[in-house]
Amino acid sequence: MKKFQILALLFLVSIVNAQKVQSPSKSLTVNFGLDNEGKPNYSVTLKDKKVVNQSFLGLKLKDGTDFTKGFTVENSNTSTFDEVWKPVLGEQSSIRNNYNEFVINLIQKKSEKRLTIVFRVYDEGVAFRYEFPKQKDLNYFIVKEEKTEFNLAGNHKTFWIPGDFDSQEYVYNETLLSEIDNEKLDLNNGIGVKSIPGKYAVQSPLMMKSSDGLYINIFEAATVNYPVMHLELNPKTFGLTSILAPNAIGDKAYLQTPCVTPWRTIMVSDDARTIVSSKMTLNLNEPSKIEDTSWIKPMKYVGVWWEMHVGKSTWDYAGSQNAQNTETRELIASGKHGATTENTKRYIDFAAKHGFDGVLVEGWNVGWEDWFGNWKEDVFDFVTPYPDFDLKAVNDYAKSKGVKMIMHHETSGSVANYERHLDRAMNLMKQYGYPAVKSGYVGKIIPRGEFHDGQTMVNHFNFVAKRMADNKLMVNSHESTRPTGYHRTYPNYIAAEAARGNEFNAWSNGNPPMHETILPFTRLLGGPMDYTPGIFEIKMSAYDKTKKEQVHTTLAKQLALYVTMYSPLQMAADLPENYEKYPDAFQFIKDVAADWQDSKYLEAEPGDYLTVARKDKKSERWFLGAITDENARTSEIKLDFLSPNKKYKAVIYQDGKTADWEKNPINYEIKTMTVTSKSKLKLVLAKGGGTAISFEPIN
Repeated sequence: MKKFQILALLFLVSIVNAQKVQSPSKSLTVNFGLDNEGKPNYSVTLKDKKVVNQSFLGLKLKDGTDFTKGFTVENSNTSTFDEVWKPVLGEQSSIRNNYNEFVINLIQKKSEKRLTIVFRVYDEGVAFRYEFPKQKDLNYFIVKEEKTEFNLAGNHKTFWIPGDFDSQEYVYNETLLSEIDNEKLDLNNGIGVKSIPGKYAVQSPLMMKSSDGLYINIFEAATVNYPVMHLELNPKTFGLTSILAPNAIGDKAYLQTPCVTPWRTIMVSDDARTIVSSKMTLNLNEPSKIEDTSWIKPMKYVGVWWEMHVGKSTWDYAGSQNAQNTETRELIASGKHGATTENTKRYIDFAAKHGFDGVLVEGWNVGWEDWFGNWKEDVFDFVTPYPDFDLKAVNDYAKSKGVKMIMHHETSGSVANYERHLDRAMNLMKQYGYPAVKSGYVGKIIPRGEFHDGQTMVNHFNFVAKRMADNKLMVNSHESTRPTGYHRTYPNYIAAEAARGNEFNAWSNGNPPMHETILPFTRLLGGPMDYTPGIFEIKMSAYDKTKKEQVHTTLAKQLALYVTMYSPLQMAADLPENYEKYPDAFQFIKDVAADWQDSKYLEAEPGDYLTVARKDKKSERWFLGAITDENARTSEIKLDFLSPNKKYKAVIYQDGKTADWEKNPINYEIKTMTVTSKSKLKLVLAKGGGTAISFEPIN
């Protein structure tokens, strides 16, 4: 009888130790188990195709605790979750969150230490995280390293950038997994600070395509009180292991039970549109912690910004020589300062005339003369304007025109300094009615020894979002960690940069034509991006005949980016005078919405093309954006997303017959036609080109 009980118990343990959980449609399967050393592991299958081979899980702590082996399953349970929730701002007005959950409570018999692993399986992907319950011998602890594995089933085509703890502002590489090697890259690409931990380190989100047609994306969600996850590749086995940015003394994360890590995510589908339209990252974040969200609104803006990048003006007041009056120590104006009262009023007039919500002004405050590259601590105080910028006069003028001013806080990477001044900076914003701030983190971080992607900085970016929310202010961060859906929890975190933006086209080797076809499959999975589209004067030789730099798109593609690159904060980034040259094309930027009722991804292939249609949240108007890479493209799309039994006026902004991103980028044409939901449209995109369409119901 006793022997029978032992055999029965072993049989029960073997069932618990090798458990399967499937997605709601049963197409995606996760197998979890413990090997004979008590190592937790998992594998992932889509239908009959292996996505992730057996991969091990766990962490190691600084005190010697090894949470990678020696476990038995204490208990486990499964459940199903299905809800529909409404984002404050977004690509659609409602989002379904439907998954099957598997919770495994593990225990190490010798130490009686416990670890919980939670899996959530969606139809488009798998998410899992580590949870540390409150327990007797584990309270405050330090993570030494995380040992999460993603052992891929093949040598996939991969869209990747180096795993840099300080920057995501890289051009994407398109190679096989086995060909990833940071040492083969030309890193002379306009990035000022680089911190790459190894030749095989890559960043997530990592987008891949298998030889048998699977689209696979490895990323994370809800990165809170923990470093950003990068990945270390084994080019021979195609295995990836998580790596975390350390702090100044080499520790990865300081935690206290009960606590959780961010979700590790694996999206997979045989349709690229499923990946690019997924809301899994958002769904894995906590609901909004802001009760009254009525003050969080989409914005379209112009600003004193691009003119600095093209060399027309400067951020600093006194010039690179930091000229001073030797007697009074006052700065002497260089004559090229962009953020003057007079110049700002010109942008305000332009915004008011064309119906834009706001005006951004960079370089308005003292401190820009000599900080870059010097790792200085006390550079900006965020409240003192330069002598030629009358803060009150500018804001009074904007108010009289019905335009909001957008604040700019460049921190110079001195986070300690910014946090010291943050409350005074926010008080100034509230005093003058600024609804939003664009923050910047150019340069090495202070406290010295910290990285942009470390736990300290993740906490800082989230802290700023919380403090801004307390003061009913919106924030748009640049040079920050890339978002992982935290804008669901704090929807005032309206946008971020955190990737290689449009400005690199003005003064570096730029962004190749495929760049914007990859970002929606990578960076934008975590949240809206302030990419600053809308550049009409494509070639920089227009400002200086010796310059060879240019934007690597056609003008029509710049219009299409307002639809394909989602953000509720959209900038018409070019100079007012350049828009005045092409008022017919500028009309699309004026018309296009920034907050959406619905979005339909009609065509998608990472690195090649993307076509998206979106419905304005406040009207029956639809907008479509189609973009391509360096190759010309023709396609036919159905307009069945339009409401049936209605006629629409379609205004089509497309590449001209001789358009080419390099040879003839400003060649475009506009045509108007009447369409219905039964219509089909032929799209003809030039090399590096695009098409933008507005659909307005005909009453």
